[in-house]
Amino acid sequence: MDRDKHQLDRIDRKILDVLQRDGRITMTELASRVGLSTSPCAERVKRMERSGVIAGYGARLAPDALGKGLLVFVEIKLAAKSADVFDAVRRELLHMPEVLECHLVAGAFDYLVKFRLRDMREYRGLIGDILKRMPVAAESHSFVVMEEIKDTHLIPLDR
Repeated sequence: MDRDKHQLDRIDRKILDVLQRDGRITMTELASRVGLSTSPCAERVKRMERSGVIAGYGARLAPDALGKGLLVFVEIKLAAKSADVFDAVRRELLHMPEVLECHLVAGAFDYLVKFRLRDMREYRGLIGDILKRMPVAAESHSFVVMEEIKDTHLIPLDR
């Protein structure tokens, strides 16, 4: 991890907070909102991009508007565990566009996977496909989201 990530001052944190909320803000407006002139503000942003603190920029899409209103979380538990098995699972899940997030976790199961899909029919086909691709026997438990209470990409920044 880059040392710069650990040495963020109050102004850096303000910049990050504003950029999380509005990645399309102009550098002039950003500078004004954090109390800097444009050049020093732009240099801080570039430094945080180079060091990896700012990982990228993108648009947040409305899943329902794109016909992907079904949100499902799946726990996957593998029958056997080894470095080779974990590598094989990683390779399979990394290349599935339906997988929004995948986490290897400690606990009663091995992976927590988040999907956005059209409907239950698509999900039924997908879960069967995933279980067939696993390098060892696996079981799954699914959680279909009935209502999204909060969905944010914002990371709280201690001030």
